[in-house]
Amino acid sequence: MKFTLSWLKEYVDTGDLSPEALAEHLTMLGLEVEGVTEVFPELKPLKTAKVLSVEPHPNADSLHLCEVAVGEEILSIVCGAPNVRKDLVTAIALPGTIMPDGMKIKPSKVRGVKSNGMLCSERELGLSDSHTGIMELPDDLAHGLPLRSALGLDDLQIEVDLTPNRPDCASVIGVAREVAGITRTPLTPPVSKAVLEPDTCEFTVDIEDSEQCGRYAARLIKGVTVAPSPWWIRKRLLSIGLRPINNVVDITNLVMMEYGQPLHAFDYDTLAGRQILVRFPKSSEKTFTTLDGVERTLEQDMLMICDAAQPVAVAGVMGGLNSEVTETTTNILLESACFNAISIRRTARRLNLPSEASYRFERGVDPDGCITAMERAASLLSEVAGGTVVPGGVDRYGGIRPLNSQTLRISRTSALLGIDLDYDKIADLLQSIGIRCVEKDKDTLWVNPPSFRIDIEREVDLVEEVARLIGYDNIPTSLPTVSLSYPEQDPQRRLRSQTADLLTSIGFFEAINYSFVTEKHLSLMQLAENDLRRKQVALLNPLSEEQSVMRTMLLPALLENVKRNINFQKNNVKLFELGKVFSPQGENEQPIEKERLTGILSGRRDGDASSLYFSDENVDILDAKGGLEELLENLRLQGCSATDLVEFRIPEEEEVEPYSDAAQCLLLDSKKGALGQLARLQPEVAKLFGIKQELFFFDLDFELLCSLQAIPKNFSSLPVFPAVKRDIALLVPVEVKAGDLLETVRSSKEKFIEHCEIFDVYQGKSLEKGTKSVAISLTYRSPTKTLTEKNVNKSHTKIIQKLTSQFNGSLREG
Repeated sequence: MKFTLSWLKEYVDTGDLSPEALAEHLTMLGLEVEGVTEVFPELKPLKTAKVLSVEPHPNADSLHLCEVAVGEEILSIVCGAPNVRKDLVTAIALPGTIMPDGMKIKPSKVRGVKSNGMLCSERELGLSDSHTGIMELPDDLAHGLPLRSALGLDDLQIEVDLTPNRPDCASVIGVAREVAGITRTPLTPPVSKAVLEPDTCEFTVDIEDSEQCGRYAARLIKGVTVAPSPWWIRKRLLSIGLRPINNVVDITNLVMMEYGQPLHAFDYDTLAGRQILVRFPKSSEKTFTTLDGVERTLEQDMLMICDAAQPVAVAGVMGGLNSEVTETTTNILLESACFNAISIRRTARRLNLPSEASYRFERGVDPDGCITAMERAASLLSEVAGGTVVPGGVDRYGGIRPLNSQTLRISRTSALLGIDLDYDKIADLLQSIGIRCVEKDKDTLWVNPPSFRIDIEREVDLVEEVARLIGYDNIPTSLPTVSLSYPEQDPQRRLRSQTADLLTSIGFFEAINYSFVTEKHLSLMQLAENDLRRKQVALLNPLSEEQSVMRTMLLPALLENVKRNINFQKNNVKLFELGKVFSPQGENEQPIEKERLTGILSGRRDGDASSLYFSDENVDILDAKGGLEELLENLRLQGCSATDLVEFRIPEEEEVEPYSDAAQCLLLDSKKGALGQLARLQPEVAKLFGIKQELFFFDLDFELLCSLQAIPKNFSSLPVFPAVKRDIALLVPVEVKAGDLLETVRSSKEKFIEHCEIFDVYQGKSLEKGTKSVAISLTYRSPTKTLTEKNVNKSHTKIIQKLTSQFNGSLREG
């Protein structure tokens, strides 16, 4: 949005604000000023001149020798303009002047006669396209004056970058209203709150869809004379970069920039049937030629302005060549309308036809301002073009908006801005920019935003208005109060992170798979038809057939991961996933989500480590068991807790999963229920997934794992007395579990036993059939004294006797 400082001052008193201060205030109000520049600075070297005499050129019939007065200086100029005459006041470029097109004026000889400058046309000065003669200035204008001052161009252009929510400021009066809020001076527009007389009978207006055209008003002006605009109109348009065309078009452009309401003038005598119809194109109307002479392709949702026979304008974008105002036009139909913003934006983009009018319609035009802007243009047409405004007109207002009343709480406004405010202060601020308000109660205002403020929809928008008008830089800065207390963390999230860190530390990689899987997975896992895991949540709009249901198991996706790794020659795989599985409830109910922990192992035990230093042994079920034991021990869920002991056991036949190898399968139990299992995957299932190598897995209920009470941490001083180590090698029946031997030692209540562990299990030909050798290492220590041989032997003998008697074993010799 561009305007000049002098134009702005016609509507509001800026007081003693400098241009720089004014720009700063506008920017702080949210109207960012991109630049404040001089108008036509390239005209600074030019001056006014008066032609004293005109003589024919001795060597050219089309040239003249002129004596020109520039202040006290008399110059001889050779000029070829047909309108040069005695006493004409015009513009002169003296030697050394650089013209707007970059040409430098120098003293020169023209057909043998010296010329000391150049008398200039408007086109040479960049003021218009006219080149029929040199510029003609008022006869009473003094010569020798700076041309910019003489033309009233000694002004500043201000350019404001508007946000899309402030279409009310796409006008000089809109910006002036904001300035009035700063200076607390009244806004004085040339026309305000105009009212249109009853309908005229000379033409009709019909609107096909009031959603697309909320309001359409028109007036008839007869007897106009189309001619160049007076200088004051042309000056304003030139100062903001618009090209003057003729007085009728220039007035519609001037009022548009003044009020923000686009207008259009039709040649009334070209309108068939003296009718205006706002409608969409008919199926036979495929193309339309706009004012720029370009034939454009129409689409069925492009809103058009039509007469009784054909389209005459693209609504809100550009008029048509068939109703253009020309030099022969005498009667004008003046349009002032409000169109649907989305429709205009779409049409302008499709036609690649941006315009000043579409710029404003796209952002939203105030329908209540249509009549005021039209009356301003009608009065200017009567004054400047000599037209007679026909009494009355047509106003079709089918898109009347409901009253946008809002309540504004004083306490809420004060709290949000952090300053103390009262009714008088808030009311004064809002009323300074045209927002009416009255007191409802001690803490509340009734606020009625004007129709041109389409951006005010909620109470917080009004609070923002108060903040803008106070000035953001005048609101005190305060740091927020931040509590220094450490936020409480979700225990399950913390345990999840701890589990992931631990598993990655022992060689696993975490996998993250989609929750959407194929329903074929469960058949590949050989689940029974009545297995609850076959009840899956189906997606209404799946991405693909391979992602049509929500998973009830994590293992199938991990098997797909293993297959992919093997296909890329990565045969040594250790993966785990912590994720949710989903079980349907009922129709229109959310599925139950449960979190599980699943891991899978395959290939070499030492992964891709060099065979030079590490063995080539493959993983087995003990690797999976060892990984879980490490996890449980670090989570303090295995050991000596009396309530939540987690233990491994061999499953019953009916407890073995169909995809697990019953010969290599262990279950994990806790006091709160079954925690999960680990096993060797059935080779047949692995082959169904395209995997030939041996696989081991574990699958745990992670939510149950999180609910278990961890063994409290106990701290004790470091031992100061030495330990004594003894070994026991027992021959026991093969069905005896080595873990039961350890549990018996731990529960023996021998006070000197500090630690025990199994370091060897052996079965071979050297042993009696049906027996095995289990070697246990025991550590004895007293916290109060150094143990004697007698103390150790006494405890050690008791342990041997208890193990041999309870498990029908004997000491192994040799």
